[in-house]
Parts: sequence; C-alpha cells; structure tokens
Amino acid sequence: MTTNGADSLCDTLLAEGVDVCFANPGTSEMHFVAALDRKPQMRCVLGLFEGVVTGAADGYARMSDKPAATLLHTGPGLANGLANLHNARRARSPIVNIVGDHASYHLKHDAPLTSDIEGLARPMSSWIRRASVGTVSHDAAAAVSAAKADRGVATLILPADVAWSEAPSQIAPSFPTVADRTGRFDEAIPKEVIRLLKSGRKVALLAGGRALRASPMENISKIKEATGARLLLEQANSRIERGAGRVAAGRILYNIDAAVQDLQDIEVLILIDAKSPVAFFAYPGKPGTPLPTGCLVLNLSDSCDDPLAAISAIADLLGLRDQASRSIAPFLRPERMHGELNPLAIASSLGTLLPENAIICDEALTSGQHIYPMTSTAAPHDYLQITGGAIGIGMPLAAGAAIAAPDRKVLCLQADGSGMYTVQALWTHAREQLDIVTIIFANRSYAILHGELKNVGAGAPGRNARAMLDLDNPALDWVKLAGGMGVEARRVSTADDFHDMLAFALSRRGPYLIEASI
Repeated sequence: MTTNGADSLCDTLLAEGVDVCFANPGTSEMHFVAALDRKPQMRCVLGLFEGVVTGAADGYARMSDKPAATLLHTGPGLANGLANLHNARRARSPIVNIVGDHASYHLKHDAPLTSDIEGLARPMSSWIRRASVGTVSHDAAAAVSAAKADRGVATLILPADVAWSEAPSQIAPSFPTVADRTGRFDEAIPKEVIRLLKSGRKVALLAGGRALRASPMENISKIKEATGARLLLEQANSRIERGAGRVAAGRILYNIDAAVQDLQDIEVLILIDAKSPVAFFAYPGKPGTPLPTGCLVLNLSDSCDDPLAAISAIADLLGLRDQASRSIAPFLRPERMHGELNPLAIASSLGTLLPENAIICDEALTSGQHIYPMTSTAAPHDYLQITGGAIGIGMPLAAGAAIAAPDRKVLCLQADGSGMYTVQALWTHAREQLDIVTIIFANRSYAILHGELKNVGAGAPGRNARAMLDLDNPALDWVKLAGGMGVEARRVSTADDFHDMLAFALSRRGPYLIEASI
C-alpha cells in the first residue's frame, strides 16, 4: 500500500507529536499544502513573512517544550526566515524546518529560484537532510528526533518530486531522543562541584536554559544559600519562570564595563545549562569576556547528559532536599506612577497589572531596562527574551507563545524600530485571534544604536548618522499600522493613560496594541 511523499511526511510529523505548522508556502510546496489540507489534526498558521514563521515557531517551542514545523519556500524563503532561526538556535528551541525545493531533476536547469539551500541552512541548523523518494517518513522521523535531541533547528529539504511521488504508507518508527538520557550524569561531578563550593574561593553559579524553570531554580538557590556562592542568570534567556513565589536572581549585565566590575572577584564559575559569558560586541580596548583573568570555568554540560539531575544530586548531598529557598520573591506591586510617560512608568504599570501566569515576550531593547527588575515581584509569569540579538522577534515570538499556551495572557513588549522588521505578525495575531497585548515603545529611533555609537567611541551623531538611526521623518503611526492588520490599537502619551489603557487591554481577550509615546 502506498501514499505520496507529502502525505507520508505529514503523517510522520503527527505521529511524532508535531501538530502545528507555521507556514509561508510557494509553488514547490503545493503537494505538501494539499497533504496538510487532508490532516485536520494539524494546525496550520500562515505568516505573511518568513521571519514571522520562524519567530513564531521559536515562541511555540519555548512554551510547549516540543517542536512545531515550519514550511518555507526554497532558498529565498529560507533566507527571509534565517534571522529568527538564528535566535531560535541561540534559544536552543527545537524546530522542524521544512524547506521546499524544485523537483530533483529540475535543478540542472538552474531555474530562477534554484539556490544552495544546504549552504543557507547550515549556519542556523544543527541537522540538515534532503528527503528522498521512498525514505521520506524515515527522514521526517529523523528530523524530529534531531530537533528534540539537539534542542535546535533540524532542516529537512523537501524536493517537489519527493512530495508528489509514491511513498510507503507505513510510518517510520521514532528515533531515540534526549529524553532517553534524562537523569544521566557522571557521579564524580556532584562531588567535584561541592569541593569547589567549599574550597573557600569565590564561586558563582550561572544558570540558563532549562535551569531557569521554577523547580531547578529552587535547587540552585538552596545550593547558593548553603554554600555562600553567588547566583546569576545568563544575560539573554529563552524562558525564565519568575515572579512572586519563585526564585529571584539577577542577570549578567549587558554593558561590558559594568559586567567586568560586577564579576571582578569571581574565582570559579559553574555553568548550569549555560554558556560562559562574553561581551555582546567587541569594543576598542575592552575585554571580550567580563570574567577576570584566571577564573576557573566548570561547564556541567560538558560531562553530564542531564546537568539538572546533577544539580538535584548536589542539593541532596548537601542535605537540602527538604529545605526551602530563602530567595523566593514575595508578591509586591510597584507604586503606580503619574505624569510623564517614560520607560520606568511603563515598567511600573506592568509590575502592578501583570496577570497571574502571563507570558512576557520582551523585545523592548533600550527602553526595557526597567522591566526585568520591576516585574521581579509581580504575579508569577514566564519571561521570554531575544536570545540571538537578531531584532524583529518580539511579535512573532508572542504569536507562537500564544498558540502554545492559549489559556494564558501574552504581553509583547516591542521596540518600534525592531517591530518594523516583522510588523506582519500583527496580521497573524488578528487572524488567529491570539490573546496578545502588544506594547510599542515608540521613541522613534534606533535608540540602542545611538548608545552603541557612543560605546565604540564614535562621538555624537551627525546628520548622516541621525539619518540612519532616527525614525521620525516620517513618524511611524502604529495605530494605523495595527488597524491595517486587523488589530485594535490606541496611542497614549501619559503615565495615567497608559496604566488605564493597559488595564483595559488586559481585561479583554484577543489582540490589542498600545502605542506608548515616550
């Protein structure tokens, strides 16, 4: 018994638990589109730009802990989505990235859309394969396994003739995944960590990735309190469970001078599902890492399949299993601000009004410096950041998060300049009726680049620099932009109006946008 390759691929994805497909298809993918049309179990979500597709898949993976599929059109479609695949790679988000291509026998003609898809995909993918006639189900199962095992982007190239050709109807068996290694670690590691913690040296625990969920964070916090170590989080994180009732911890500072000063006495750094910190950029005469010379770095992931299990074992060896952490955040609302609308007033209202179990997708960038501290004692929530520095992820990330967690309110904190990279995501918010409140920080400039111009010692911006960094001629009108995408929107310019408008937006379901003129 046979079917075609497109149906075999779709059936395999569903059998592997991949039941959402974020798509921007073209001609080469029409047989796969037809197959998806025959599978009502698969939710298909259209993005009007490929960066929306890939950013949404990232947000979905972060909140569901499983991959979605993307569907992109040949090399140029993949290229349009690469920036947010870069962010997804840095977030270690599992994604099954399906890229259509010409029929295999058509490639020799060098048609206009022919390109080196493997070469384009390689920098952002942990796994790449070109599907073959007769093995497409096996290829799809391997892609899902690779995405889960590597916590990364698995790119499966689907030639058009593979999609329309006959294929066996039997679904390939699942491959082993990272779940099969859960709990495995070298038993010598916990003892070595405890030895370092008790060595008398100044030790810091740097947590990232899966360690930032509430339960492992409590274990890490108890270890910190029992040993006098310092607890830090990576500067940019895929997902933090934080707020009242959860462990409060500071992040590595973004500014390299401030970070060097902050970490100057650290002698041992223990990485828990995290990377050793580096400067975001190189600056003349400044170091590439904030760590002091001679700091010993121990990466648990180098010797553990499951560093979180190792951390749990360390807590047990220290006799901390039944103890409670003393670093749990209380529930405290910041004081509401009045008068001028500025980033601090916005952060204050967020900390006051944030609903319980909300999801924050933060791409506020320069204007968002107050958000993290002002929400540390807010209602418990999840906090998602831009992880790879490729701007334009905020609104797509929110779309994916909302689809993964439809019963939770999502707040998208979006800088205006980077928001224009993927403004089409608002259309997806409207079409899917996603419960997202988008706040536009409308400072009408690439403010972060104004700061970087100073950081590199280039001095005050002149006429040409301002022409490249300012967004005020003409000024962006986000109320009209949102309305054109089907999202209701309002503009506010005072702290009182913002607070009241945020309270209103949070009281209703569905997409809403607030343009905050700051």
